[in-house]
Amino acid sequence: MEYKHFSHQHNLTLYRVEPGQQFQCNGCHLPCQKDSIFACWMCSFFLHEHCGNANRYVKHPAHAPHPLVLMVAPTYCSATFLCNCCGRPGTALSYCCPLCEIDLHVPCAYLPLKVSHVNHPHELFLRLGSQITEAPTQYCKICSNEVSCKYWRYVCDKEECDFRVHTFCGTTEVNPSQYVDDEPDSEVQAPASDSAPTAEDVLAEMFKIQMQMQMAQQLNQMFAPPKN
Repeated sequence: MEYKHFSHQHNLTLYRVEPGQQFQCNGCHLPCQKDSIFACWMCSFFLHEHCGNANRYVKHPAHAPHPLVLMVAPTYCSATFLCNCCGRPGTALSYCCPLCEIDLHVPCAYLPLKVSHVNHPHELFLRLGSQITEAPTQYCKICSNEVSCKYWRYVCDKEECDFRVHTFCGTTEVNPSQYVDDEPDSEVQAPASDSAPTAEDVLAEMFKIQMQMQMAQQLNQMFAPPKN
């Protein structure tokens, strides 16, 4: 079965990774050591299934005002981005909000909301970052390095526990079905009643249209050819 991905010029084929084989994903630059991948053997181009099947738009609780757009490469002058989830740099596929400069690795955007870990008896829940600058220093129970409150982490919500870990220490799982928005500009459904829209309804619709226009303008600027 062939598959066309917007980030690559050739068709990709689905390939089952054999034990001992190692490939690097061109979407997230992480190893592909198990399960299936999308492959272009001509170019040695590979994608995890979750990177190859990643939706072009997602609605994510980490950035509720706007949908996040899947980009082939960073749009910054440095040609890199810092992930708002894990704080690590990235140079390939990312989910971003061009209006607010929010950037997420694809695997980070698809982290499960709760996980189990062999080192702890209770479930761990995903917690998003905060802007608190004077929080006490906390350390990961797996790698013993600092867990910054700026970035996401997995924590145990039991009062008697003080267990928190980095996201990348807590799990390697991804759950692409959590946040999906393949139609970010879909039309608003008409109200069921015959009553006229209120002033608040009109203002909300005007604000939505304004935000859509701003996002479209930003995306057009990103993809516009350079001026001579």
